[in-house]
Amino acid sequence: MSKIAKFIAPYRVDRGKGFKLKSIDPTSSGRLTEEARPKAQQLLQEGVDRLCELQDRLYAQDRWSLLLVFQAMDGAGKDSAIKHVMTGVNPQGCQVVTFKAPTAEELDHDYMWRALRALPERGRIGIFNRSYYEDVLIAKVIPAIVEGSKIPPRLVTKRVWDERYEDIRAIERYLARNGTVIRKFFLHVSKEEQRKRFLERLDKPDKNWKFNLDDLDTRDRWGDYMDAYEDAIRATATPEAPWYVIPADRKWFTRLVVAGAVIEALESLDLKYPKVDEEQRKDLEAGRARLAGDKTKKR
Repeated sequence: MSKIAKFIAPYRVDRGKGFKLKSIDPTSSGRLTEEARPKAQQLLQEGVDRLCELQDRLYAQDRWSLLLVFQAMDGAGKDSAIKHVMTGVNPQGCQVVTFKAPTAEELDHDYMWRALRALPERGRIGIFNRSYYEDVLIAKVIPAIVEGSKIPPRLVTKRVWDERYEDIRAIERYLARNGTVIRKFFLHVSKEEQRKRFLERLDKPDKNWKFNLDDLDTRDRWGDYMDAYEDAIRATATPEAPWYVIPADRKWFTRLVVAGAVIEALESLDLKYPKVDEEQRKDLEAGRARLAGDKTKKR
C-alpha cells in the first residue's frame, strides 16, 4: 500500500447519513505541519510515480475504468490538483472533461446525458472537472436554472432534489456494477482563503484571466452553497461511490490526499498485466527466431 494512503481515511465519506460539512476544517493539513511541506511534496512525487505504474496496468488489463469527480467552490484548486496529481499519467490513458453551462444541444436531453456520454472507456481514467452534481448544487441554489432546463413543469415537484439524489445513486451503483470505479472529491476551501486567492487573481497579471465577476455573486451566497454541498454529499455518499471531503486551504496537502485516494482505489483492483497463453508464447518465440535471423545489410 502507498505511503500516502494513510492520509485519506479522515476525509472519506461512504455513508452520508449524519454527515456535517463543519466536521472538516478547511484549514487543516492533518498531522502535517507547514514545516513538513517538503516531505509532503516528496511523498506526492512518490505517489505520482506509483500512480503512473498503476495506470499502465489499468490500461493493459482493459477491464476496469476509473472515474474521478471534482467539485468545489471557485478558487478551491481543482485545476491545480488535477494537474499535479495526474502529471505522470500517460495521456492516452486519461481524459479530462470540464462541464460548464449546458449548450442548446445538452438542454434538449436529460441532465445526465452529457456526463454519461463522456464516461471513460475500460482501461482509462476519466476526470470530471465539475459534473452532473452541478444539477443538485447550483441548480438547487438558483431555481431559475431548473425552470430553463425544458423539464416539463409538472415533473418539478417538491421532491425534485430527493428524486435526483435517488437517480444519481442508482446510476453510480449501475456503473460500479459494470466495472467503473468512482471516487468523488469535494475540495473544501474556506471563505477567507477564497478571498485571498481571488485577490491574487486580480493582483497578478498572469492570473487575471482566471477572474470572473460572476464568481463574486456565487460567493455572496456562500451559506446556500455549503448547505447544497452538505445535502448532496449526505444523500449520495455510498460505499461504491464515496466522497472525499478534503481541506483545500493548503494546496500541497489537498494534492497529497487526492493522490492517496486515487492510488488506493487502483490498488484495490489488484491490477496485473495480461498473462501470455501457450499460443501467444509460441508466437513470441517465433518472432524472436525471425528477428535473430534477420541480418539486414547496411546500405
